[in-house]
Amino acid sequence: MKELWQKFVSAAPMPFGAALLVAVAFWAFISWDQSHWWSTKEDYGFGWLVPAFVGYVIHDRWGRIREAAAACGAVDSPRASGWVAGLLNLFLYGAMMGGAALFLLGAFYRAGAGASDAATFAITVGAAALLLPLLFVNSPEAPTVRRGASWREDARVRLVSLFVFPVCVWVISAPMISAVENQLNLFLLRKVTNVVFFVFDVLGLPIEQQGNVLVLPPLADGKPNQVGVEDACSGIRSLTACLFAGSFLGAVFLDKLWKKIALVAAAMCFAVFTNLLRGLFLTSWAYNFGHEAIEGFVHDAAGYAVLGLTVVGLLCLLPLFSLKISFGDDEHEAEPDGAKS
Repeated sequence: MKELWQKFVSAAPMPFGAALLVAVAFWAFISWDQSHWWSTKEDYGFGWLVPAFVGYVIHDRWGRIREAAAACGAVDSPRASGWVAGLLNLFLYGAMMGGAALFLLGAFYRAGAGASDAATFAITVGAAALLLPLLFVNSPEAPTVRRGASWREDARVRLVSLFVFPVCVWVISAPMISAVENQLNLFLLRKVTNVVFFVFDVLGLPIEQQGNVLVLPPLADGKPNQVGVEDACSGIRSLTACLFAGSFLGAVFLDKLWKKIALVAAAMCFAVFTNLLRGLFLTSWAYNFGHEAIEGFVHDAAGYAVLGLTVVGLLCLLPLFSLKISFGDDEHEAEPDGAKS
């Protein structure tokens, strides 16, 4: 234990090491708070993976964290100056104070009213807004600094950028505020129902739409046959899970911000597209075998297939970010493999 502590101190000198310990304490509290929703809402069941994945990413980046921390404390370490430094400090200290206020508000509300989506969301967002500036202001001090660097070249920014995923991914595993989630659910419900109805109508198959219910031809015994597009089928579950999967893959395998954003956007597109395919498949199954045939295994298997297909699609996209573009004698690498980020 003593050797482990010495290794930690040598890699993350005080006060940066203390800031890291504070971040771990915040994550432990957030895990406890969010575990209520991970257990009670299937849409956020993937949240149980978040602490493990955060630990893996930090472990995977530990060598780079040590190098970045050493660069912050090195002689002539680059620092932003002038109006750039002023704006950066204004943003950081504003985010820190706002995050602290939001976290305390959510914590007090959680203590008084118990578990609620609003309290959990405030705690999670407040902690994210607080921790990144906290790590920044506690970055190792350099004996001498080189002023005039851009904000991207600032050694402190490079160090803190390695913690963006571990700090911000908790926002994905936190439940949305009810009003926002209900509106998003309603929007996705309408889109899935409209697309399925349109496809069947174009194919000339008898179908009738009544709100979020698709009325199919009666069964052979004359019983009505209809499919209701429920909240679980709207796509919110696959959207949040696929968003988490895209964020994790981008954090581990990609090294440029625009690539990470592009992969997360691709994950969202995959989630919406595959969920539409799921709606078409389930409606087709009910069309041929009756609405009772899609209950249970078929319904759940189709839901897991959405996430599986999205992950496979994202894994297939990763090699595209490593393509090299050659122009004549000059070869430009679009981006290195970026196996670590």
